[in-house]
Amino acid sequence: MREIQSHLEEMYGAEVSPSLISSVTDAVVEDVKAWQSRPLDALYPIVYLDCIHVKVRDNGVVRVKAVYLALGIKLDGEKELLGIWIAQTEGAKFWLQVATELKNRGVSDIFIACVDGLKGFPEAIETVFPKTAVQLCIVHMVRHSLNYVGWKLRKEVADDLRAIYTAATVEEAEQQLTAFEAKWDADYPPIGQSWRRNWARITPFFEYPPEIRRVIYTTNAIEPLNMSLRKITKNRGSFPSDEALLKLFYLAIQNISKKWTMPIRDWKAALNRFTIQFEERMPHQ
Repeated sequence: MREIQSHLEEMYGAEVSPSLISSVTDAVVEDVKAWQSRPLDALYPIVYLDCIHVKVRDNGVVRVKAVYLALGIKLDGEKELLGIWIAQTEGAKFWLQVATELKNRGVSDIFIACVDGLKGFPEAIETVFPKTAVQLCIVHMVRHSLNYVGWKLRKEVADDLRAIYTAATVEEAEQQLTAFEAKWDADYPPIGQSWRRNWARITPFFEYPPEIRRVIYTTNAIEPLNMSLRKITKNRGSFPSDEALLKLFYLAIQNISKKWTMPIRDWKAALNRFTIQFEERMPHQ
């Protein structure tokens, strides 16, 4: 409110009350509701899920809340934000609600869901979309692993991790992981343990050729969106309510998505592969 107030005063010399600004921006709430419940496509070959953390005032107490974003890649390779959810609770119950909402809005199939280790999400997706492969974001795995390593050795450890996820086959990748553990387990045992624990979610992308792996093994497609949203929340102490946060994010996303006019990189090769691999699940023209 204060920002809008000072902007109007600076630009037009007009003094406007916070209550007037509030009633004007309240009109956005209906747009948000309509947008969040709009019908979606029947098929999204890839859906990326990620979250950013924002401070919101809740019953007089400032809490850090997780805001989840689902970014779908359509059959033409263009991006579409499917929805925004503010998590009041963590885990499978919340994700079951999100997956069910997507299904109720018309999504009947997702080939690959690329996620950042969200607790309870794989199980929820498998319940609602049993054919969907859940791929853990490799970039997040690497970042998490490097948190254990001092600056001097980071490049060497990162190179050894790269040997795992750039392997030609899942068998070679496992050999590289064993070699990594033999070299680094004495100093950094949590890294190897984490990759072993998550191995079943790390390896789905090995079923695809390199050009598709680049599309699916990272949530990077959603990172520019996250960066833009972080920029607008950076200088705010906290939001007065969930509704205020949703209003701002919705308006920001309307601006950001105007630039989404091109297919994501390497999309043609990915689509050709999907058409062959998932022939019976592709819509017939």
